[in-house]
Amino acid sequence: MIVLDHELSEPRRCAYLKEQMAVSEELFVEAMSLEEYQELMDSGWRRFGHAVYRPRCPSCDACRALRIPVDRFVPNRAQRRVRSRNEGVVTLEVGEPTVDEERIDLYNRFHAARSRTRQWDGKDETNSWSYAFAFAVNPIPTAEYRYRLHGKLVGVGYVDELPEALSAIYFLHDPDHADRNLGTWNVLSVIERARSLGRPWVHLGYYVSDCLSLAYKASFQPYELLEPGQGWKQPPDLRRPGREHGCPPAQTVRLRAADENSS
Repeated sequence: MIVLDHELSEPRRCAYLKEQMAVSEELFVEAMSLEEYQELMDSGWRRFGHAVYRPRCPSCDACRALRIPVDRFVPNRAQRRVRSRNEGVVTLEVGEPTVDEERIDLYNRFHAARSRTRQWDGKDETNSWSYAFAFAVNPIPTAEYRYRLHGKLVGVGYVDELPEALSAIYFLHDPDHADRNLGTWNVLSVIERARSLGRPWVHLGYYVSDCLSLAYKASFQPYELLEPGQGWKQPPDLRRPGREHGCPPAQTVRLRAADENSS
């Protein structure tokens, strides 16, 4: 692994819980092996672009890494309806990340819709440099999941395909097709691809029970959380989350940082 920088971030408003201040331990990585990142992820680190990070908040420990055991996953009724609605209609192609106007336009429309419906912070529209820095230029090979409806690009997901797991990094989709629940369809597709590749786990990143934007993760059951000092544990009483805090995902916060650094 080639690490260019290792630091604690300055305190900032938490992207998950607005009343909290967040601090993260961050590595800026030029290159690493899939096995090295698998080991980091299994101990609670996450990756976005060249940044590998984990929470180090002084007064809060609400963040928990969440993973789904592929062989034990059972879709609920709503997820089965999403599968019936999209299977055979929305096509999936997996390939290398691409940067073009079609993807940039999709990202900008997705983020604008989230700003209206979930109170994400407003931002200037992203450009090709920022998009590439966030999604296409990575320290490890990353797969791009392309979803098309009648030939039109309606969703793009980015997934690390590791030796023991698939790790979902980010998913953006066409707000004009909200009725298809493409975010759920993406997670179901990642789980099915993990099954076909023989990977036992799908990692969905951090889960915070009181964060609306992360609530969907707890609907994929059973799941396990990485508990401090205890390892991966299935919650004894799985319940549907959540309170509404209108928080954006950490990945979006990091993309905004990339935009700021490009100006």
